[in-house]
Amino acid sequence: MSHRTTPLFPALADGSSRPALTFGERTLSYKELAESAGSLAALLGRAPGVAVWATPTLETAVGVLAALLAGIPAIPLNPKVGERELAHIVSDSEPALVLAGQGDELPPALAELSRIDIKATAPTAKTTAPTAYERTWPEPAPDHPALIVYTSGTTGPPKGAVLPRRALSSTLDALQDAWQWTSQDVLVHGLPLFHVHGLILGILGPLRRGGSVRHLGRFSTDGVTRELSAGATMLFGVPTMYHRIAEQLPEDPALAKALAGARLLVSGSAALQARDHERIRTATGRTVIERYGMTETLMNTSVRADGEPRAATVGVPLRGVDLRLVDESGRELPDGPDQVGEIQVRGPNLFLEYLNRPDATADAFTDDGFFRTGDMAVRDPDGYVRIVGRKATDLIKSGGYKIGAGEIENVLMEHPAVRDAAVTGEPDPDLGERIVAWIVPGDAEQPPTEKELADHVAAQLAPHKRPRTVHYLAELPRNDMGKLMKRALNA
Repeated sequence: MSHRTTPLFPALADGSSRPALTFGERTLSYKELAESAGSLAALLGRAPGVAVWATPTLETAVGVLAALLAGIPAIPLNPKVGERELAHIVSDSEPALVLAGQGDELPPALAELSRIDIKATAPTAKTTAPTAYERTWPEPAPDHPALIVYTSGTTGPPKGAVLPRRALSSTLDALQDAWQWTSQDVLVHGLPLFHVHGLILGILGPLRRGGSVRHLGRFSTDGVTRELSAGATMLFGVPTMYHRIAEQLPEDPALAKALAGARLLVSGSAALQARDHERIRTATGRTVIERYGMTETLMNTSVRADGEPRAATVGVPLRGVDLRLVDESGRELPDGPDQVGEIQVRGPNLFLEYLNRPDATADAFTDDGFFRTGDMAVRDPDGYVRIVGRKATDLIKSGGYKIGAGEIENVLMEHPAVRDAAVTGEPDPDLGERIVAWIVPGDAEQPPTEKELADHVAAQLAPHKRPRTVHYLAELPRNDMGKLMKRALNA
């Protein structure tokens, strides 16, 4: 007896006139999106993979959706990527075609690929004939590759994480459960469309729910105000965006009112600073919730819409995700504030492999199928996970203790004279490693003293977690997603 797999996007088959995607002044209904993506899918044949020039446009969304309909892995390309990295991605993934918006100028590394221009337009003539969507697409098996997303490796060239269709459906359905996400929700965001946050959560998420998304093209607080005031219910952002919101709120009552009316404010891709959490909550009455995921795992945990909104945590494991913390010997750790361990996860949300890298794939998994995330965390007795940093850069071994840099950074950020903070370890002949704080003071003329900061941390956490050395900087090195680049500090 054959089993028919449920399609990734059931709402596409409905032929509804409800808006699906809006980018600026351009909107496609579900019927128009099904026709547009279905027509493109029919042109793709049986290509082994297609690259998508992933600009923040309607064309990118249609291109990725067309590949998914056709059952062909889509490889989203960051338009700002450097030539060497782009050449590596192309040679590694060997796409048969590149999909791009009409008029997009593509770099030389893509010159050898056949190109198809994406037409993200509503059909001009009304017809009673079956749509391109209805004519076609059987849903591939759950383990069939859906996307190949390249991770920004800290060492060596980026690796292509092969994400199966089950990873997309399981993560998006688990978020439906955690966030009470429905077809009535309207999502607004201005995230890039070449990674998990902006593309999978921010575009494919609303489409799987049968809801709609309004993409800002480029993030602005004015755009957030406009869309949330006009009926949008959810906002996705990264810490840099929420920091700009927090800075703007005191002088922008319209922004505060718009945020207060939102059903859900979600931050991800890096930790949101406690001070920005508090400024937004005070001004709007809404708490930003955080979630935790990776390219290889999609989403692992989140603060739930119906749960306690606890700042500085990434919530509890999502439905279907097994999560454990382990020490260096692989022993599972109990819950507790000083039980710092590496997060390992297992579930249908995981990737299949690193493309062409069986060695790296094997190293990434334990014998019992858990993925080694490299992220260090502690877990509260009620299951809330608090990430304290990366294993490679944020686990400090000092005086016989294992200390997560993230918890010290959070406490330093609570000091009224600190505008930004980072914590690293450096070799110490007595302690093994000593804790070093990198501080951006609120007032460069009167920075907090080293003793003041050490006493502040010791009082909030424990004496062995106090910084022994303090460096003062004008700003910390961060990337576009707001993630701290600690290797630049240590260099």
